[in-house]
Amino acid sequence: MKTTYIPQVAVLGGGSWATAIVKMLSQNALEVNWWLRSQNDIQHIKVFKHNPRYLSSAQIDLEKVHLFNNVIETIQRSEIVVLAIPSAFLAEALKRVRKEDWEGKIVVSAIKGMVAEGGQNLLISEYMQKYFEIPIENILFIAGPCHAEEVALERLSYLTICGLASEKARFFSQLLKSRFLKTSILKDLAGAEYCAVMKNIIAVACGIAHGLNYGDNFQAVLVPNALQEIRRFLDRVCPSDRDLSETAYLGDLLVTAYSQFSRNRTLGNMVGRGYSVRSAMVEMGMVAEGYYAVKAIHELNNHYQVDMPVTKAIYMILYERISPIIEFQILREGMK
Repeated sequence: MKTTYIPQVAVLGGGSWATAIVKMLSQNALEVNWWLRSQNDIQHIKVFKHNPRYLSSAQIDLEKVHLFNNVIETIQRSEIVVLAIPSAFLAEALKRVRKEDWEGKIVVSAIKGMVAEGGQNLLISEYMQKYFEIPIENILFIAGPCHAEEVALERLSYLTICGLASEKARFFSQLLKSRFLKTSILKDLAGAEYCAVMKNIIAVACGIAHGLNYGDNFQAVLVPNALQEIRRFLDRVCPSDRDLSETAYLGDLLVTAYSQFSRNRTLGNMVGRGYSVRSAMVEMGMVAEGYYAVKAIHELNNHYQVDMPVTKAIYMILYERISPIIEFQILREGMK
């Protein structure tokens, strides 16, 4: 696959990360087919050239960006399809799409979550393989520390494109690269996906700790302990000689755990301050993937039985409604 070839790229999703990806791709002279669920949002963008609900400062170049409300048409017009829909809503968004609509497409997941479907908790790559029969070599994943808000501000950012087919990963990484965005590639598709799911759980934990008035010293212990938890889980589920200190793993964990832009940290902070999960998510007005991720990983670990005290504590707080004070008293005693 030659880098001089310029394909049409679809972006599915209307949130902040989808908007940032549209901005990145369209700035690189690509034609982008952008699917949004809301017809009202499409009309607003056509008039005012920005997303009315997310990253409103990011201007949309309508000469390069084509707006669609029909997801099947969007996919059929494109050769590369970027999935940027929250994991909880992916199956619903794609329910009318047929297997043949994906034939020959490269699918790029920008979703750091899992799909609960048919009694299973599936990585996005697993879901696309199982339900649409997409070859694993045609699936890529965008990893690394890269908040949508900073992309919109054109602050220096680094992304890692993960996939078993290095040539395709490298090709897509070149489509994203710009003066403020650096890219690299990695073969560890499943490991990077799992790590991206789990770092959202850790960010919720850091937010809860902050909401409970635990200080920076405690969080500096919490994050390394959580990283070891991720390592234990990955070594059991998809063992490899991966280096978790690389940007795609540790970098993403750190930015999600500490950044002001982290919606998972924000959710945790509100829960730690006494909000119910429902009221916190309503007030945020955005999806925090960590809420769904902790249930998925907790259920998977019922089978694997890995020692995962942070994940267990966050599951008990968010789903069993155990007091954050009690769970963190238990959690802190086992840390070192």
